[in-house]
Amino acid sequence: MTAETSQTLDRGLRVLKLLADTDHGLTVTELSNKLGVNRTVVYRLLATLEQHALVRRDIGGRARVGLGVLRLGRQVHPLVREAALPALRSLAEDVGATAHLTLVDGTEALAVAVVEPTWTDYHVAYRAGFRHPLDRGAAGRAILKARQGRTHDAGLALTHGELEAGASGAAAPLLGVSGIEGSVGVVMLADTVSERVGPRVVDAAREVSEALR
Repeated sequence: MTAETSQTLDRGLRVLKLLADTDHGLTVTELSNKLGVNRTVVYRLLATLEQHALVRRDIGGRARVGLGVLRLGRQVHPLVREAALPALRSLAEDVGATAHLTLVDGTEALAVAVVEPTWTDYHVAYRAGFRHPLDRGAAGRAILKARQGRTHDAGLALTHGELEAGASGAAAPLLGVSGIEGSVGVVMLADTVSERVGPRVVDAAREVSEALR
Protein backbone atom coordinates (compact mmCIF):
# COMPACT_ATOMS: atom_id res chain seq x y z
CA MET A 1 0.00 0.00 0.00
CA THR A 2 1.30 3.43 -0.90
CA ALA A 3 2.17 5.55 2.12
CA GLU A 4 0.09 8.70 2.62
CA THR A 5 1.94 11.78 1.39
CA SER A 6 1.46 15.55 1.41
CA GLN A 7 0.64 16.97 -2.02
CA THR A 8 1.61 20.49 -0.97
CA LEU A 9 4.97 19.38 0.41
CA ASP A 10 5.59 17.32 -2.70
CA ARG A 11 4.92 20.36 -4.89
CA GLY A 12 7.16 22.55 -2.77
CA LEU A 13 10.02 20.08 -3.07
CA ARG A 14 9.47 19.86 -6.81
CA VAL A 15 9.71 23.67 -7.01
CA LEU A 16 13.08 23.56 -5.23
CA LYS A 17 14.36 20.82 -7.53
CA LEU A 18 13.26 22.71 -10.64
CA LEU A 19 14.95 25.89 -9.42
CA ALA A 20 18.12 24.00 -8.49
CA ASP A 21 18.35 22.71 -12.06
CA THR A 22 18.43 26.16 -13.66
CA ASP A 23 21.08 28.86 -13.57
CA HIS A 24 18.71 31.67 -14.55
CA GLY A 25 15.68 31.06 -12.35
CA LEU A 26 12.09 30.44 -13.44
CA THR A 27 9.02 32.65 -13.70
CA VAL A 28 5.69 31.83 -12.08
CA THR A 29 4.31 30.92 -15.51
CA GLU A 30 7.23 28.59 -16.24
CA LEU A 31 6.83 26.88 -12.88
CA SER A 32 3.09 26.59 -13.41
CA ASN A 33 3.63 24.85 -16.74
CA LYS A 34 6.30 22.50 -15.41
CA LEU A 35 4.27 21.52 -12.33
CA GLY A 36 0.95 21.31 -14.14
CA VAL A 37 -0.82 23.54 -11.62
CA ASN A 38 -2.34 27.01 -11.87
CA ARG A 39 -0.41 30.20 -11.12
CA THR A 40 -2.25 30.80 -7.83
CA VAL A 41 -0.87 27.55 -6.43
CA VAL A 42 2.64 28.51 -7.53
CA TYR A 43 2.36 31.97 -5.92
CA ARG A 44 1.38 30.33 -2.62
CA LEU A 45 4.22 27.82 -2.81
CA LEU A 46 6.77 30.54 -3.56
CA ALA A 47 5.46 32.82 -0.80
CA THR A 48 5.82 29.99 1.75
CA LEU A 49 9.29 29.03 0.55
CA GLU A 50 10.37 32.70 0.57
CA GLN A 51 9.33 33.02 4.22
CA HIS A 52 11.89 30.34 5.02
CA ALA A 53 14.54 31.85 2.69
CA LEU A 54 14.47 28.69 0.59
CA VAL A 55 13.48 30.70 -2.48
CA ARG A 56 14.14 34.29 -3.49
CA ARG A 57 12.79 36.36 -6.36
CA ASP A 58 14.94 38.86 -8.22
CA ILE A 59 13.88 42.29 -9.44
CA GLY A 60 12.53 40.75 -12.63
CA GLY A 61 10.34 38.34 -10.68
CA ARG A 62 12.26 35.17 -11.52
CA ALA A 63 12.42 32.69 -8.67
CA ARG A 64 15.74 31.19 -7.64
CA VAL A 65 16.99 28.93 -4.87
CA GLY A 66 17.69 30.96 -1.71
CA LEU A 67 20.62 30.59 0.65
CA GLY A 68 18.19 29.22 3.23
CA VAL A 69 18.69 25.91 1.46
CA LEU A 70 22.32 26.04 2.52
CA ARG A 71 21.36 26.90 6.09
CA LEU A 72 19.20 23.78 6.37
CA GLY A 73 22.35 21.81 6.91
CA ARG A 74 24.95 23.50 9.08
CA GLN A 75 27.68 21.56 7.39
CA VAL A 76 26.76 22.67 3.87
CA HIS A 77 28.34 26.11 4.05
CA PRO A 78 31.56 24.71 5.55
CA LEU A 79 31.58 22.09 2.79
CA VAL A 80 31.24 24.78 0.13
CA ARG A 81 34.10 26.69 1.70
CA GLU A 82 36.17 23.53 2.03
CA ALA A 83 35.64 22.70 -1.64
CA ALA A 84 36.78 26.18 -2.66
CA LEU A 85 39.74 26.66 -0.31
CA PRO A 86 42.45 24.81 -2.31
CA ALA A 87 41.80 26.92 -5.40
CA LEU A 88 41.54 30.12 -3.31
CA ARG A 89 44.84 29.40 -1.51
CA SER A 90 46.61 28.76 -4.79
CA LEU A 91 45.15 31.92 -6.31
CA ALA A 92 46.07 34.12 -3.34
CA GLU A 93 49.66 32.85 -3.23
CA ASP A 94 50.10 33.00 -6.99
CA VAL A 95 49.00 36.60 -7.51
CA GLY A 96 49.80 37.98 -4.05
CA ALA A 97 46.30 39.25 -3.39
CA THR A 98 43.37 38.40 -1.13
CA ALA A 99 41.18 35.75 -2.79
CA HIS A 100 37.52 35.16 -2.03
CA LEU A 101 34.49 33.06 -2.86
CA THR A 102 31.30 35.13 -3.01
CA LEU A 103 27.72 33.88 -3.23
CA VAL A 104 24.43 35.66 -3.91
CA ASP A 105 22.26 36.32 -0.86
CA GLY A 106 19.09 38.09 -1.91
CA THR A 107 20.13 41.30 -3.67
CA GLU A 108 23.60 41.27 -2.11
CA ALA A 109 26.93 39.57 -2.64
CA LEU A 110 28.14 37.67 0.44
CA ALA A 111 31.78 36.63 0.92
CA VAL A 112 31.72 33.08 2.32
CA ALA A 113 35.41 32.18 2.09
CA VAL A 114 38.50 34.40 2.12
CA VAL A 115 42.20 33.53 1.84
CA GLU A 116 44.97 36.11 2.28
CA PRO A 117 48.47 35.65 0.79
CA THR A 118 51.23 34.70 3.22
CA TRP A 119 54.22 36.33 1.57
CA THR A 120 53.17 39.92 0.83
CA ASP A 121 54.20 42.93 2.91
CA TYR A 122 50.65 44.26 2.76
CA HIS A 123 47.31 43.27 1.26
CA VAL A 124 43.65 44.21 1.45
CA ALA A 125 41.85 43.02 4.58
CA TYR A 126 38.69 41.24 3.44
CA ARG A 127 36.57 39.15 5.78
CA ALA A 128 34.12 36.31 5.34
CA GLY A 129 30.65 37.70 5.98
CA PHE A 130 31.34 40.96 4.13
CA ARG A 131 28.32 42.06 2.07
CA HIS A 132 27.90 44.53 -0.73
CA PRO A 133 25.39 45.29 -3.52
CA LEU A 134 25.60 43.03 -6.56
CA ASP A 135 26.15 46.00 -8.85
CA ARG A 136 29.22 47.20 -6.99
CA GLY A 137 32.56 45.41 -6.83
CA ALA A 138 34.04 42.81 -9.15
CA ALA A 139 32.50 39.84 -7.32
CA GLY A 140 28.94 41.08 -7.79
CA ARG A 141 29.49 42.35 -11.31
CA ALA A 142 30.86 38.96 -12.41
CA ILE A 143 27.73 37.29 -11.06
CA LEU A 144 25.51 39.77 -12.93
CA LYS A 145 27.43 39.13 -16.16
CA ALA A 146 26.78 35.40 -15.82
CA ARG A 147 23.12 36.04 -15.03
CA GLN A 148 22.85 38.10 -18.21
CA GLY A 149 24.65 35.47 -20.28
CA ARG A 150 27.66 37.72 -20.90
CA THR A 151 30.29 35.01 -20.55
CA HIS A 152 32.23 35.36 -23.82
CA ASP A 153 35.24 36.33 -21.66
CA ALA A 154 34.31 33.76 -18.97
CA GLY A 155 32.39 36.56 -17.25
CA LEU A 156 35.54 38.28 -16.00
CA ALA A 157 34.81 41.58 -14.24
CA LEU A 158 37.42 44.22 -13.34
CA THR A 159 36.81 47.17 -11.02
CA HIS A 160 38.71 49.90 -9.22
CA GLY A 161 37.76 51.85 -6.12
CA GLU A 162 34.14 50.71 -6.00
CA LEU A 163 34.22 49.16 -2.54
CA GLU A 164 37.46 50.54 -1.12
CA ALA A 165 39.47 53.54 -2.21
CA GLY A 166 42.70 52.54 -3.94
CA ALA A 167 41.74 48.89 -4.29
CA SER A 168 41.17 47.01 -7.53
CA GLY A 169 39.28 43.78 -7.99
CA ALA A 170 38.96 40.96 -10.50
CA ALA A 171 36.35 38.21 -10.38
CA ALA A 172 34.89 35.47 -12.56
CA PRO A 173 31.55 33.72 -12.02
CA LEU A 174 30.95 30.11 -11.08
CA LEU A 175 29.56 28.47 -14.21
CA GLY A 176 27.64 25.22 -14.55
CA VAL A 177 26.90 24.82 -10.83
CA SER A 178 23.18 24.14 -10.38
CA GLY A 179 21.46 26.11 -7.65
CA ILE A 180 24.43 28.32 -6.78
CA GLU A 181 25.22 31.81 -8.05
CA GLY A 182 28.65 32.99 -7.08
CA SER A 183 32.09 34.14 -8.14
CA VAL A 184 35.75 33.75 -7.32
CA GLY A 185 37.89 36.84 -7.21
CA VAL A 186 40.81 38.79 -5.81
CA VAL A 187 41.13 42.25 -4.35
CA MET A 188 44.44 44.14 -4.28
CA LEU A 189 45.93 47.53 -3.50
CA ALA A 190 46.70 48.66 -7.03
CA ASP A 191 45.51 51.19 -9.58
CA THR A 192 44.89 48.47 -12.16
CA VAL A 193 44.74 44.69 -12.38
CA SER A 194 47.72 43.26 -14.24
CA GLU A 195 47.09 41.24 -17.40
CA ARG A 196 48.18 37.96 -15.82
CA VAL A 197 45.67 38.19 -12.96
CA GLY A 198 42.48 37.99 -15.03
CA PRO A 199 43.20 34.60 -16.64
CA ARG A 200 44.39 33.25 -13.29
CA VAL A 201 41.11 34.29 -11.64
CA VAL A 202 39.14 32.63 -14.45
CA ASP A 203 41.10 29.41 -13.93
CA ALA A 204 40.41 29.49 -10.18
CA ALA A 205 36.68 30.06 -10.76
CA ARG A 206 36.67 27.06 -13.11
CA GLU A 207 38.42 24.91 -10.47
CA VAL A 208 35.90 25.87 -7.79
CA SER A 209 32.97 25.26 -10.16
CA GLU A 210 34.26 21.77 -10.88
CA ALA A 211 34.74 21.09 -7.15
CA LEU A 212 31.12 22.10 -6.43
CA ARG A 213 29.47 20.07 -9.19
